[in-house]
Amino acid sequence: MESVPKGVLKSQMLAYFRKIEKTGETLIVTDHGQPVLCITPYHTKKNPQELFASLQGKVTYHEDINTPSASEWTED
Repeated sequence: MESVPKGVLKSQMLAYFRKIEKTGETLIVTDHGQPVLCITPYHTKKNPQELFASLQGKVTYHEDINTPSASEWTED
């Protein structure tokens, strides 16, 4: 995680923004050596296929997942 003083960011803001977009890294902005801002890239929401891609083919079902399971619920 890179950090930059506010004055340097002000003079080179577009270059820093392009770097954040390209690398996906977070940038910490400091004022007198103390962190004051955190600039992170914006990520769009992933669709379910992208979100669960690493699990595809790894889940085992022992019965049809569409089978009604009303017997598991009790009436109050």
